[in-house]
Formats: sequence, structure tokens, C-alpha cells
Amino acid sequence: MNTPRRSCSAWLLPFFFLPFHAGAWGLLGHRIVGGIADTWLTPKARVEIQKILGTETLAMTSNWADFIKSEPSYSYLSPWHYVDMRDSLSYPDVQAYFKTDTATDAYTKINFLVRELKNKKLPKDKQLFYLRLLVHIVGDIHQPLHVGRPEDQGGNTIKVQWFNEPANLHNVWDEKLIGHQLLSYTEYIAAINHVSPAQRLSWQKQPLSEWIFESYTISRQLYREINEPGQKLGYRYNFDHLATLNEQLLKAGVRLAGLLNEIFG
Repeated sequence: MNTPRRSCSAWLLPFFFLPFHAGAWGLLGHRIVGGIADTWLTPKARVEIQKILGTETLAMTSNWADFIKSEPSYSYLSPWHYVDMRDSLSYPDVQAYFKTDTATDAYTKINFLVRELKNKKLPKDKQLFYLRLLVHIVGDIHQPLHVGRPEDQGGNTIKVQWFNEPANLHNVWDEKLIGHQLLSYTEYIAAINHVSPAQRLSWQKQPLSEWIFESYTISRQLYREINEPGQKLGYRYNFDHLATLNEQLLKAGVRLAGLLNEIFG
């Protein structure tokens, strides 16, 4: 059942909802994002993060927020992972909403986590909890279907065939495309983690609302490409979307590093 956000202003009420949602990127994708972020940390940020994580790496901690989903006491975290939107929104529409957004969604919770982690008096257990969530959710919002439509649960109810196997559009972008490359997460990082200093700084300077709108724009194109239930996706789909997939993974890692450097650097 789709539940409208209680905090939405009246003119945006038809556009923003919080339905049930699956995790984004899967194990491999989140590890790629975390591993890329690790390569762009400042020395000071690396030391401070190590104090919190111990021997656990950003790549390994990146999936913790999905691992705990089966624990009922953490069910309240589900809406933190995404911001689903109706179609036909402009960037000014999205900006206007986020200026007053108090809902439980990825936008408000990323901002919350950054603020909390900047608190030098934050207890150690909260530091670990919030850092793990931030690493994961920044990855989530770069998966285009985590800024999908409420009526199809971010593509979860859109059935497709992936190389003649049953799948859904969300799952294709969570795991199928990444898995099709047949790379470990370290091999994947080595293949795509190439960005100029100017590009890296540009991505990191963009506001969170722009990150989300990028995923929104991509997701609408992905929706338009599905013309029938059970549509077959395969080699051509991989060829057409691999560059977008890789750029979203790279942007997620680079931007995550920027946030962590801002907090701990």
C-alpha cells in the first residue's frame, strides 16, 4: 500500500510517497561505492573513520543497513533508503519540496546523519550506527530506481526477463547489471575509479537535491524504455546502460568521500 508523506505541502502531495522498497545496488554495488569512497578520503578523515570502524572497511560496512532488515526493531529504517516521486517533476519542483521536507526519507535522513556525525560529543555506539547508515544510504540514492515511482515501488512490480530469467526492473539495477560484468568489487573499482580532480570537486560540490534529481531523471528514462510486461532485457540493454551504471557507482563513491571528508577531515 502506498502511504503519502504527511509532511508534504498540498501542491506536491500527489508527487511524493513512501511505499515499501527493496535495497539498492546489492552486496557488490554497495561494496564498490564504499571502496571507491575509501580511495578519496583525506588522511585525517581516514584516521577518524578507522577509530569508529576498527578493522572494518567502508566497503564491508556498506551493506550493514541491509543485513539488519530482518530484525523487526530496525524496521523503522526502511523509508530512510529512498525518495520515490511521481512523474513530470522539474528540478525547481524538487528543490522547492526539499526546502520544507520533514518527511522520513533519504534526503532528510542523509542531512540528519551528517549533522549528527559532526557532533564531537556523539557517543561511540551512535557514531558507528550513523556512519554505517550514511555509507549505505548515499549509495542507495545513486541507484536510479531508489528515486523511482511510488505506484510500482521503484520498479519492483515491473516484471521483465533478464537473459530469459524472471526479474524486475529494480532488481536489474540492484544486481543483474553489475553481476553481469563478472568482476569482484575490487576489480570493478580498479576498472571505473578514474576521475579528474576537477570532475571530482564538481560532483562533491553539487547539493544533495541535485544528486537525487539526477537519479530521478535517469529512472524516468528507464521507465520509458519498458514497453510491455515481461520485456526481454539482455546484451543490448547491458551495452546501452553500462556507462550510466558505472557513472552512478563512481559518483556515489566520490560524493560519499566528500561527505566523510567534510565530517571527519
